Order: sequence, then C-alpha cells, then structure tokens
Amino acid sequence: MSYEYFPNFYDALMDEELYDNWFSFAKPYLPEPGGKVLDVACGTAELAVRLAKDDFEVTGVDLSEEMLAVASEKALREDVPLTLLQQDMSQMEALDIFDLVTCFCDSLNYLETEAQVHGTLQSVYANLKEGGIFLFDVHSVYKVDECFKDYSYGDSDIEISCVWNSFPGEFPHSVEHELTFFRETPNGLYERYDELHKERTYPVEWYRKAITEAGFRKIKICADFTNSEPTKTSERIFFICEK
Repeated sequence: MSYEYFPNFYDALMDEELYDNWFSFAKPYLPEPGGKVLDVACGTAELAVRLAKDDFEVTGVDLSEEMLAVASEKALREDVPLTLLQQDMSQMEALDIFDLVTCFCDSLNYLETEAQVHGTLQSVYANLKEGGIFLFDVHSVYKVDECFKDYSYGDSDIEISCVWNSFPGEFPHSVEHELTFFRETPNGLYERYDELHKERTYPVEWYRKAITEAGFRKIKICADFTNSEPTKTSERIFFICEK
C-alpha cells in the first residue's frame, strides 16, 4: 500500500506504549549485541530505532518511500545507524543473513492476497540464518469481524485531528479503514487529507499451515503481548517461528 499523507501523521497518532510492548515481546528472542536484525514493514522506524540503540545491526525495509523518508530523518535525529531499503516484503531480495526478523503492527494484514503472505514468509525464511527467529503479529479473525465492525474513532488536538471509520471489506475477514486527517496550517485554517487502508486476516490454523509450508520447523503461537495461547476473543495473534 502506498501512503500519501499518513507517514506525516503516523507517529502523532500511534500509541508509543505499543512500540514498547513490541520491543518487550521481542526481547527474549534478540541475539547477542552486534547481532543482525531485519525489521520488515518498518514504517517510521520506531521499533528499528529502539533496536539500534541496543547495539544491534538493524536493517529496515518498507514498501512506502514516504515512510522510509520519515524513518531516515528519525535515525539521523536519534543518531543511530540504520540501513533502510525500499522493498516489497512479499518479494524481498536476498539482503543478508539475519539472526532475527520482526514484522509487527499487523503489517501482514495489509497484504491483499494469500500469495503475498506466502511470498513474505518465503522471503523472510531466505534471509534468516539456521536457527534464526521470525516474529510477527496479525489481527485475529475476531478483531476484524467483530471489533472493527462499525468501528468509529475520533481524536483531536490543536495541530492534528483524525476521524477513523471502519467497514467490512470485500474478502472474508477483511476490513476497510477510512481515515480523514485535519492539520492546522500557519494561517490558522485546517487542511483535510483522506486515505483508505485495507486489511485482511486469516484463521490461526491457516497461518500455521502457511508458516510450515515456508519451511519453518518450530512454531509458537500466543496472543495479546502475552505467552498465553489465543482464545476466541484474542485480538492480536503473535507467531514465533524458528528456521
């Protein structure tokens, strides 16, 4: 998905605590300092910067040129070394051999087809060392079908306001998010920006089968930033996949 305006508002709208939670979730699987970590769909590099500050050699890939521009500025501001590459995660090149690969923030849900999910799993597998770990999370079927059903949210402050409405998508277990942003201009007026984001998920067993088909030999599945197995009302499903 190409983001036109969203990267400029992303950090202001995201809950920073979520990134702390993703970092904490990844911590038990991090390699020794100096190890190589690949952050797939790195966005504005919030997680990648945290990893780089902990002395890992971090590469971030994202399809969005706009997201990577914000990420580059952030890396310079935070004075951390990051390698940032524009890549389609479902067709990633052979970048390096990494100790750990992460793909959080339900990024796999933005892939429109099953083939793209399979392609991503295969691309990650090819870039992992033997015994390396791939961590990713997705929205559960419950969250997409029930929690996002007729979902509406508004957030407002002086500089940026957002209206977010969600509707069922065209595929099973899919959703479309209509986002409208209002940003204050120097003359005190507000500019409006509109974007449409689409997400799609699958049952846990579908992901398990796809991960196995990609070649991963060990899979652990848990939910909602815990080590507990998913329940019928879990909202975010985590996968720990060992090559």
